[in-house]
Amino acid sequence: MEDKQLKEISDKLDKLIRVMALSVLRGLTSSEKISLLHQAGFKPSEIADMIGTSSNVVSVRLSEMRKRRS
Repeated sequence: MEDKQLKEISDKLDKLIRVMALSVLRGLTSSEKISLLHQAGFKPSEIADMIGTSSNVVSVRLSEMRKRRS
């Protein structure tokens, strides 16, 4: 397969994963969404894009969650 084809497949899979993740998150609070997406391996910037906020907000929430667990 060519690099272009692999890139197209990768992009489509990425979109599919995001759609599936968002469908699972319905009805959860934003903090719960952030926590689950972070546990699934998404970066703060990716989480921010998915839930419609800034990556700074996501990073702050993750930091607050870590502090509460300590």
